[in-house]
Amino acid sequence: MGDSTATATTDLDLQLERHRVELTGYCYRMLGSSFEAEDAVQDTMVRAWRSYEKFEGRSSLRSWLYRIATNVCLDMLTAGNKRARPMDLTDSTPLARAALSPRPDNTWLEPMPDARVLPTVEDPAEAAVAKESVRLAFMAALQQLPAKQRAVLILREVLAWKASEVAELLDTSVASVNSALQRARATLAEREQTGADAAVSDPLDEEQQKLLERYVAAFEGYDMTALTALLHEDAIMTMPPFDLWLTGPADITGFMTTIGAACAGSHLVPVSVNGLPGFAQYKPDEETGGFSPWAVQVLEISEGRITGFHCFLDTERWFPLFGLPSSLPLDVEGEADQVQQGE
Repeated sequence: MGDSTATATTDLDLQLERHRVELTGYCYRMLGSSFEAEDAVQDTMVRAWRSYEKFEGRSSLRSWLYRIATNVCLDMLTAGNKRARPMDLTDSTPLARAALSPRPDNTWLEPMPDARVLPTVEDPAEAAVAKESVRLAFMAALQQLPAKQRAVLILREVLAWKASEVAELLDTSVASVNSALQRARATLAEREQTGADAAVSDPLDEEQQKLLERYVAAFEGYDMTALTALLHEDAIMTMPPFDLWLTGPADITGFMTTIGAACAGSHLVPVSVNGLPGFAQYKPDEETGGFSPWAVQVLEISEGRITGFHCFLDTERWFPLFGLPSSLPLDVEGEADQVQQGE
């Protein structure tokens, strides 16, 4: 390979790589799965690399990559699988009937580190829209849309593309794009009551920061009275891959002191996940005397209370994705800064 060819190859790799985070965000919103999104972006990069000689520059490289990524996602969605949260699939279970029934991985909407899907942008309003559009409630609502409507809504509302640009990308008319957007908006409007996390400010305001500090103290101290005071009366707790979900402080704290009692003495490490505050939960490990991974927690906050408490338990998948260590020593006080998720 000559020097000029090698340089051109390196240049193309760098150009493609610049778009990786935003493309991962797009594919994640389309697919609802962290790992499928990363696979889709890898496939997009390979296809772009292979067909770059045919790219005639009639559109920008970015538009061309979005076209490829959209086709990859639409192909992946032909199986019709809609990622969901437990409350999208079953009714709430009273604590007295709580049973841990797992469902397959591909059932669930998956968590995603902010750093993998939210590119750095100068405009605070743009950054806020991007964060809101990866929050769990919005992601779950997106999953209810047919694939093409999903693409139109994301491109128009989240990425602020013009209708004409979206029409060109999807090989369709502006009228058809506008019609799809209207139908998608109507579907989302019907589900707006699920958007209880909309009150999370960016960055977190002082009251929300204090709420999180009190939450950490209550959870690590396993103080159910203190935790009850922080939970909204309609707070929801979920634990994928189990389809169980609980409503209200009494059932949530009741679960934590019975079936979930082994979580007492846990240590929490802050993570940025789905545009929301979250924690990596490490549970005491009797064998090592330290702490081992147990869950990635994602918190939804509204009106000074915690409204959603979502624990993703498949730690063999989630902790490496977040760049988190596979264990913590017994003496972890003061080490939290060193254990923050990898960017």
